[in-house]
Amino acid sequence: MANHLSSIKRIKQNRIKRLRNKYMYKSTKTAIKKLLKNQDKKQYPIVISMIDKLSKKNIIHTNKAARLKKRLSKKLF
Repeated sequence: MANHLSSIKRIKQNRIKRLRNKYMYKSTKTAIKKLLKNQDKKQYPIVISMIDKLSKKNIIHTNKAARLKKRLSKKLF
């Protein structure tokens, strides 16, 4: 266990950020699966914006975001 107060605080902050990032990533994956299952083109812009937000916050890599968006557009259109 950490001895300094600052390192204890950093551990707590990292845990909170990790959980938040995991939640955002998982909810985006679920939205992608629903989009592909229902083929609902109205949800497409919402899912694309979710992917862009993940990329902007460095939860996923920029190239992975581009690859996901390209594959989604290929399957829907």
